Amino acid sequence: MEGRGGGAMAGRIRDEDIALVRERTAIDDVISETVTLRSAGGGNLKGLCPFHDEKSPSFNVSPARNVWYCFGCGAGGDAIKFLMDAEHLSFVEAVERLAARAGIQLRYVETETGSPRPRAPQGQRQRLVAAHAAAVEFYQAQLGTAGARPAREFLAQRGFDRAAAQRYGCGFAPDAWDLLTKHLRQQGFSHDELVTAGLSRPARSGSLIDRFRRRLLWPIRDLTGDVVGFGARKLFADDDGPKYLNTPETPIYKKSHVLYGVDQAKREIAKQGRVVVVEGYTDVMACHLAGVPTAVATCGTSFGADHIGVLRRLLLDTDDVAGEIIFTFDGDAAGQKAALRAFEEDQRFVGRTFIAVSPDSMDPCDLRLAKGDLAVRDLIARREPLVDFALRHVIDRFDLDTVDGRVEAMRRAAPLVAKIKDREKRPEYVRKLAGDLGMEIEPVQRAVLAATDGRDAASAPGRPTRAARVEPAVDSPQSMVEREALKLALQVPVLAGPMFDAVEAAAYRHPVHAVVRTAVAEAGGAAGETAAAGGAVWISSVRDACADLAAQALVGELAVEPLRIDGEPDPRYVSITMAQLQWGSVTARIRDLKSRIQRINPVANKDEYFALFGELLSLEQHARALREQAAGGL
Repeated sequence: MEGRGGGAMAGRIRDEDIALVRERTAIDDVISETVTLRSAGGGNLKGLCPFHDEKSPSFNVSPARNVWYCFGCGAGGDAIKFLMDAEHLSFVEAVERLAARAGIQLRYVETETGSPRPRAPQGQRQRLVAAHAAAVEFYQAQLGTAGARPAREFLAQRGFDRAAAQRYGCGFAPDAWDLLTKHLRQQGFSHDELVTAGLSRPARSGSLIDRFRRRLLWPIRDLTGDVVGFGARKLFADDDGPKYLNTPETPIYKKSHVLYGVDQAKREIAKQGRVVVVEGYTDVMACHLAGVPTAVATCGTSFGADHIGVLRRLLLDTDDVAGEIIFTFDGDAAGQKAALRAFEEDQRFVGRTFIAVSPDSMDPCDLRLAKGDLAVRDLIARREPLVDFALRHVIDRFDLDTVDGRVEAMRRAAPLVAKIKDREKRPEYVRKLAGDLGMEIEPVQRAVLAATDGRDAASAPGRPTRAARVEPAVDSPQSMVEREALKLALQVPVLAGPMFDAVEAAAYRHPVHAVVRTAVAEAGGAAGETAAAGGAVWISSVRDACADLAAQALVGELAVEPLRIDGEPDPRYVSITMAQLQWGSVTARIRDLKSRIQRINPVANKDEYFALFGELLSLEQHARALREQAAGGL
């Protein structure tokens, strides 16, 4: 497994330490930092999968066993695997992250000598995050210096006091070429690490200089709260750089995935089922301080599909739990253009999308400064459906007093109505559009229908928008019993262990089930020491022992799939399940024996005939016993 070897590391993490990390990690706490989870019954949780686009939640988490599995895309694993997939970490980096979270001191083993050693060098992500954390402290300290007076004045003029600056980690990049670089080098960060982190850049002379200089800074944090980059605002007239300058793309900072303020807003977003998308750092601060704690902003890029994915998972944006997405844009031309781009992305949300524009065309920060906190809250309360805003914006561009103007406005507005994802609302918007244009309803209906047909054709059968998932053949009674037996071994090995281990892999007729059964044995058996640890440690051991990828995926699926019993399983339920499992294989063997006996000449092949007949009688007796044992079962 990745990270257990070494790669660039001098040694591997001791297996018992990895097991301890799995045991002490609450997987629902880890996953809920990026995915909003709701009860799925039976102690399990569910949410929208972060690894593929979906409308209904198929991402399941089992806190009792510290594992997760998505029934939509087939991904699954433990907390280590989740961090590896969600944050593109190596195995070592994920283990180190979780160990630090749980307060576990990891030990490493040299690959050649096998002797334990102290903590190895951290993975790249940890080093880059640590460098950013040190930079935040440096920049915050600089904000109190004499040279940072313009930065403090900028914040004060926008209504932010010292407490607000500290809450959001605001800092100042001093008027020096390499002060931060020297500071971080003294703390042990290398030349390459500072360049990779985007904190420093090479000068023409070949030496390193600071990325930011003479600017007010906001640390940009990811969902977990780690600082991954900075946003820098120009303060001086003689600064010939852009008004805002952000950290460049790095291994930990992807601007299309990051939303400023999401670390502070995520819990309220999940709680309220609402998110407010604003345009800048000061707007986020103003909204939060004014009593709109669900505000977030993009960082140096327009709002796009990846941002939507982040918010949908926080909102649990599904058909059953549809949230609200409220965009705030300036009332100028640029703001209106941004609002229309947002409407283009509207179909990616299940929930309702709105827009809130100040009557005075002020952004939330200016509005708070001019009219107070209540005005910001009122701005959000007065939101209007985004489709209404988009239609009005299109219609206003044409002279509706002329035939040409009305017809052209209809042609431009009809596709917007066709894009409304709630089909039941389309007829009402057709009538509204006809009234706004001063036209009869029939031509507007035809225009919308024509646009709708074009959209539907793009997603018609034969042109799927995503690959279909091939389901294994698990709907036969025998396969269902086999799955239940494997679930018992994975989920409650202490209860099921002895009875499960007593039934060999030959009893499993589904080939992938047989592979998983063999893997259970190779992992020490359901009654073994590893199984006694339970949870992610046991499930990971079985998964690692699987001989093929299909079996590995099935282990993840069965680890979170509910048992087919109301309440907690008991020894009687295990006994019934194992009896039904054996009964299916025994009856199949009986059918085979009867077929062979019918084909044998009892005179010419007397010995074989009586041997098979004796086996048949024994199996029929065994089958009757199993049937009695399984009575009243699945």
